Amino acid sequence: MKANRFLRWPSKWKKTPWRWNAGWPGGRREPEGKVRLSCADWFGGYVLPPVLTEFCEKYPAVELELLISARLYNLARREADLAFRIIPFNNRDIVQRRLLDMPYGVYIAQNLPDPVVGDGEGQRLLSMDASTGTYPDTLWLQDRFPRAEIVLRSNNRHIQARMCASGLGIAVLPRPLGDQVPNLRRLTGMDTPPTRSIWMGYHRDLRDLGRLRAFVDLVVKHIAT
Repeated sequence: MKANRFLRWPSKWKKTPWRWNAGWPGGRREPEGKVRLSCADWFGGYVLPPVLTEFCEKYPAVELELLISARLYNLARREADLAFRIIPFNNRDIVQRRLLDMPYGVYIAQNLPDPVVGDGEGQRLLSMDASTGTYPDTLWLQDRFPRAEIVLRSNNRHIQARMCASGLGIAVLPRPLGDQVPNLRRLTGMDTPPTRSIWMGYHRDLRDLGRLRAFVDLVVKHIAT
């Protein structure tokens, strides 16, 4: 076995779209059944919608189930068929691909003045809940505004965005989320927060499941870089 013990993304998926006129058991031409997806709240609400819309229009016989949670669903136990997350999968039976490096930005309510970078006196920060580990963007934000007060911690990025838009404080948010929430503006007169890789994975036993392959093709089409 090679040094990389995890399954690599099938090379033919990178180059050739899945052809629906071949490979279906019993000669069926259209996928059917259910696909269970797992991802974070902001990813499901602000990144996946174009994929979900096109998939449902093209494959009406397939039911999508979207599980939104901060919990990492176990693909080996079939808690989900396909998962998106910001850390690589550590199970050798998971086929995974890094989709993209997600850009993040610093946001503040539209009507508030720019804060002073390097100080933060009198400013308030909205941060991630650190009970399950540290987040690079959280540390980065505190470093840029060392004298600011953290007034809210949450494991839900969308809640952070809504509270930021209400004027509660400064937040680091994924660009697809922060750029679409009303009454938010991104601060541009400073360096940018660290990016986070987005990983997609599924169990290797599902690699020939037509409905899953159809969904993966659309994810790659719309999201992968």
